[in-house]
Amino acid sequence: MEVYLDNCSTTKPRDEVVEEMIHILKEEYGNPSSLHRMGFNIEKKIEYTREIVANFLRVHKDEIYFTSGGTESNNLALQSIINKYHRKGKHIITTGIEHPSILNVLRHYEQKGYEITYLKVDNNGLISLDELRNSIREDTILLCIMLVNNEIGTIQPIGEIKRIIREKESEALLHVDGIQAFGKIPIDINGWDIDTFSFSGHKIYGPKGIGGLYIDKKLKLNPIIFGGNQERGFRSGTENVPGIIGLGKAVEIMGENYEEERTKVKNIKSYFINRLNKEISSIRINSPMDEWGSPYILNISFKYIRGEVLLHYLEDKGIYVSTGSACSSKGTEKSHVLSEIGLSPLDIDGAIRFCFSHENSIEDIDYAIDVLKRSVEEIRQITMR
Repeated sequence: MEVYLDNCSTTKPRDEVVEEMIHILKEEYGNPSSLHRMGFNIEKKIEYTREIVANFLRVHKDEIYFTSGGTESNNLALQSIINKYHRKGKHIITTGIEHPSILNVLRHYEQKGYEITYLKVDNNGLISLDELRNSIREDTILLCIMLVNNEIGTIQPIGEIKRIIREKESEALLHVDGIQAFGKIPIDINGWDIDTFSFSGHKIYGPKGIGGLYIDKKLKLNPIIFGGNQERGFRSGTENVPGIIGLGKAVEIMGENYEEERTKVKNIKSYFINRLNKEISSIRINSPMDEWGSPYILNISFKYIRGEVLLHYLEDKGIYVSTGSACSSKGTEKSHVLSEIGLSPLDIDGAIRFCFSHENSIEDIDYAIDVLKRSVEEIRQITMR
């Protein structure tokens, strides 16, 4: 039996997505920039996909730009904003628990003389709104805040954050990394007044190598990639047509099934936690258990165990999990997120991330817990001698 519980790293593409992509690859393989009928037809399909994504996010289709994925979307947003507004100031605010595609960009600009304020978080991963308020300065040009943390699932209060920016009469822009939020929790881009928002295809049962960036139409950002002026000149390069069409199909299906799938995942996660708490001792749940936690993500520390060892025990029995983010160094580095929420080195070493999907069943969870229980007992018998 195989149970896949690493859906934050990537999801299995839906059959309909794969079929749509195969059709494009085999039958409609024209370049959308070509002047002939095949090029024109595929360009229309791309624009239809742009409309599907825009409708899901309740924004205008001309505010959606396709990219190669979340990392590129974050880079495009941050670097374009910084390059355009550098004359207004060189102060940027973020948190210590952002994704490497945010933190590493900001470290690059830190070396160029920019000042970065890293907001602290509490033991649930939530920022202090008072600290945020006190951190905004006249020369602040940008705030970068992840909506759903990719390791522990914390949901930041984006609407409140933007309210504070307005309250301070700041012109700073707000970029939101929405990659673990897109299709997983309610998102209100217009209501929260988000300036830029990144998302990715392979987190929502779509293909890898495709993502997108929302940019408020009021912003006139300059590109950092130059070429043939695709994506209205903001992101040049021949479009990944199969990826874009696959993303559109994934979003279309997600829009139809979002509430049902989210409810199923919440129930599965709740069942998992109930059995876990009853049957396995000496654990620490690192994810928020209230409304500030994503239903899709659960991070747990198993005391007296190395997470990597437990991961391979589970893998041997067909259960796939991760020890943290899979987006850098195969997840083997110490988690900066768990460190920021105050975990001890012992708890960080024993941390495992479980990420659920609508494809998981109660039978999957029962099998996973049974194997997990036996594996933890066996490893502790060795490590606690």
